[in-house]
Formats: sequence, structure tokens, C-alpha cells
Amino acid sequence: MLQELTTRIQIAVGDFLIDKGVENPVVLLERSNESSFGEYATNVAMRYAKEMKSAPLVLAQEMVEKINRKDIPGLEKAQCVAPGFINFFLTTEYKQKHIASIIAAGESFGKITLLQDEKWVIEHTSPNPNKAMHVGHLRNNLVGMGLVRLLKKAGAEVVSDGIYNNRGIAIAKVMYGYLAFMKGSDNVPTDIKYWYTHKRDWQTPLSRGQKPDLFVTECYVQAEADFIGNPEVEKLVRQMVIDWEANDTETWELWEQVLSYSYEGNHRVLNRLGSYWDKVWYEHEHYEKGKEYVQKGFKKGLFQKLEDGAILTNLEEKYALPDTVLLKSDGTSLYITQDLALTDLKKQTYDADRLVWVVGPEQSLSFKQLFAACEQLGIGAVADFSHVTYGAVGLKSAEKGTFKMSSRAGTVVLIDDVIDGVKNTILQRFIDDGKEPNKEVAETLALGAVKFAFLKSDRNQDMAFDVEQSVDVAGDSGMYVLYTFVRTQSILRKAGEYVTPTNPVAELGDAAELVRSLLYFEDVVKKSVDDLSVHHIAQYALAVSAEFNRWYAKETVLDGSKTEPFKVALTKAVGITLENSLVILGIETVDQI
Repeated sequence: MLQELTTRIQIAVGDFLIDKGVENPVVLLERSNESSFGEYATNVAMRYAKEMKSAPLVLAQEMVEKINRKDIPGLEKAQCVAPGFINFFLTTEYKQKHIASIIAAGESFGKITLLQDEKWVIEHTSPNPNKAMHVGHLRNNLVGMGLVRLLKKAGAEVVSDGIYNNRGIAIAKVMYGYLAFMKGSDNVPTDIKYWYTHKRDWQTPLSRGQKPDLFVTECYVQAEADFIGNPEVEKLVRQMVIDWEANDTETWELWEQVLSYSYEGNHRVLNRLGSYWDKVWYEHEHYEKGKEYVQKGFKKGLFQKLEDGAILTNLEEKYALPDTVLLKSDGTSLYITQDLALTDLKKQTYDADRLVWVVGPEQSLSFKQLFAACEQLGIGAVADFSHVTYGAVGLKSAEKGTFKMSSRAGTVVLIDDVIDGVKNTILQRFIDDGKEPNKEVAETLALGAVKFAFLKSDRNQDMAFDVEQSVDVAGDSGMYVLYTFVRTQSILRKAGEYVTPTNPVAELGDAAELVRSLLYFEDVVKKSVDDLSVHHIAQYALAVSAEFNRWYAKETVLDGSKTEPFKVALTKAVGITLENSLVILGIETVDQI
């Protein structure tokens, strides 16, 4: 409904400019920052004044007069202000109709058709299978899954996928760590052939009562410590890599068993987060194919060969990018070599319009080089590919201040640790408030608090996670939004069966700003799609919550007055808007806090 009104306004403005001789005018409406400037504004008078040889304010005044004469339904008035802005004010009646349209749409409110008939693929998380996932992976996951849900809201068909880089020296270290440090007794030799026929002599995550991903992490950490400065261990580990590439049966079976623990652990964490992959790619299945793409490009003259035999890209002239090695002089591949094959596999598998990679900013140049090389090879145009970055993550605590995490420094905070820390804080709050400590509710609230804390900021900003701030029901937090939602539902339960208001109110009064805020959900969804960042959704939910609580502090909703049906409808619309916002953020609502 709102889209229809804004389109009519844009057409009216465009028709005016066309009548004045402007060919194909572009008319953009933006949300007005303050209600004194109406609901929407445009700067077209300033943009086209020079072309029309007119002063911007004079042009704006002429435009306003014509628009006001059109008597567009739902538009109260257009108004110009110096130096040439045009503000649009919607009628009180229209705003109330918008509330009714929110209620009628329900969970569909906020859906837009911006990406209708488009197919997107979002690669996210992709953890290293040699360690448990930490908060850096958490931010990657939440950004990626936020995009999956957002793009679906915008009408796209979306595939969520990930990749396991499951071969190489790091994985061999895990295998060695398992053989050397997970024995059932000291008498068991660190020998793969012995393991192959005596597997019960080694411990498992189940026998140790340990989460599978932590079990694998321990294998890796102990192997890494043993590897450094120990030639015999280094030789043994590197031989595992050679044997694996030679398809040695025993080595492959050990590899499969150890990695099964990693996959199980990671998928357990993803399930806890409510995250998923529609498809998982495994490096070992395509890493050799990348070499074929490089050789094909070299034969076509797209790439160049160095004196030592290495093959290099040729990107500087056309793409203004530094060149990078695609194939080493000894014929071994690099990550970009494998990514060429995987990107083509994705294009062939999905026939997607856009492929997106959610990866940290340190890989920005590598992705630009990959996209350019893919275009050279005819895999797809650079415009088909996007690299979505995110900032670094730290942990804030009263004792230690803010610090960045490093697995080597031993300051890693695992995803489970973060969620459990918040969950325990919430459970303790239940006890302090004299409530029954409900673990199920605490889990839902903890996940919501953590997700909101990670998603409320621009994804490119560095952030420090603060447990106490994340559960502040009166602050800039997901708990505040959830608390507001719970309040709306409590009011609605007391109101009983919902009845559609039949008599519109003449004036919105104290509800004016709250009603105005509900106009913009679809705009925020579109802005989020444009920026590929759901932080706009989180900030919008906070703003609506703040407006509702300001209104609620002044107003008694269930007062038996003639305006009660309107106030109940407004409360219901707020609840729908908040819940739909939280759905995009991957946050489940609760009945009480």
C-alpha cells in the first residue's frame, strides 16, 4: 500500500520534470529525519535546477504547487524548504490505514519484490576443521545467515553454502595429534598401521565425555606444540600429507574418522544457532580441478608463465590489480587455484545471478583477483560476484578490558562459551528476581541477546562483545527489543479477541511518532539489501521499541475509551513489526521475560 503511494508521488514529480524538458528524470524519495519535515523528501529540484536554468527553490515551489493540485490520495501536502528540498506529509487517515495493512499482512509485512526472480548464493562460516569455532566465526555466521534471511525477504531465491578446507598440513597435524595424544594407554604406539587394526585402543569424544569439536581442537593444539622444533614429528606429519595424496587406505580412513568429529561438532554449533548450509563443499573433491582452469587460461594467453615455471595472472592493465601466482613452479595449487574450480562449480550447480562470499577483509584483494580471473576464463562477470566483509571481534570484560582474540595467543573465546556465558547471566538474573530459572527460555534469550549484539553494528565496524550490555533490558540490546515485544503481546492477551477498529481517530496525538516509525520497515529492508547489511534492521527495531515505550509510558491502552480499538491496533502492528524484524536477524521471540 505504501509503495503504491510513494510511486504515485514519484510519478507526479517525474511528470513535472518531463513537462519541463528533462529526459528520463530520476526521482528518489528518502525518509525525512524529523516529523516536522514530513514523512518523505526529495532533492530533485536542486539536482535538476541547473539543467532547467532555474533557482532550486523557485523550481521546488513550482513543483509543489502542481503536486498539491493533483490531490494524490494519502498525501496531505507537499512543502518546499530552502535551499530546494520538497517534503511530503501523509494524511492521518492514510497512516491509520497503513497500521491496518500491517495487521492484514502479518508475517508477510516487510516483504518486497526488489530481488524477485533472482537467485543468490551466500557462502558463509566455512570453519577450519582443525579447531572449534570461535567468535570470529560467530560474526561471519550471523552476517551470512542475516543476508540469507534478508534476501529471501526481498524476494530472492537464496542458497546457503559453506566449504571445508579439509586437506593439507593442518589436517595432518590433527591426525597426528589423535594418534599421539588420544591413546587409551601409554603402551599404545603412535603408529597409523597399528591404529588401523586396533582402533579401540584410542579414545573418542564419547569415551572422553567431550564435545567433538573440542576433542579435535585438543588434538591439533597438542600436535602443533609437538611439531615445532621436532624433526621426527615434522617428518611424520608431512609423510601423512604425501600418503593422503597417494590415496593410502589407512591414511584416508584416519583422515575420515578425525574429520567426522570436526564436522559433527561444527554442525552441532550451527544447529544451536539456528544456522544451516543447503550445500557443503569439500576441498578434497575439487582442489585438483583448479589446475585445469589455470592451464586452460595459459593456453588461451590469458595468463603468463614465469621463468621458474609458475603461472601468473595478467590483471594489471584491464583490472588495475596486482598480479598473483595461480600455480606454483612445482605445479602445486594455491587457494585461488581451487577457488577458480569451485566458483565454476557453483555457477554450474546453481545457475545463480549473484554469488556472495562472507569472508574477513584481509582477503579483499584475493577476491578481487579471483573475480577478475573468473571473468577472464568466462566463468562469470565481475559484477556477478560479491565479497562481503566484516570487522574484527573482541571481548569486553571489566577485568581485562577489550582484547582481540588469537588462537595462538590462547585467548580464543568459543561460540559455545559466549552463548553459555550470556545464558548463565540470564539464569542468575531469574534467580535474583525471584523467578523460576527456566533453562529453555534462558537459551532462547541468550541466543537473541548474542545475535543482536553482533548484528546491531555496521558489519564492517570492529566490535567488542559485552555480556552485561547484551542483556540490558533498558539499553541498546536485543533484550530491550524482546522485552518490548513481550509487552505488546501481554497487552494484546489482556485485550482479548482482536477487533478491527471501525472509527479512525482524528488526531494521533502522542502516538504520532510511533505511527510514523511504522511506515518505514520496507524502506529499511531495501536499504539493508542495498548495503548487504542487516544492521539497519536491528537499529530500526531499537527505534520502534523506543517509540513504543515512550508512547506506552504516557498512554493507557486498555482504558475503555473510544480510542482503545486504535491503540490496540497500533500495539498489534508494533508487535508484528518487531517480530518480523527479529525473524530477519534470526532471533526467536518469547512469551515472557
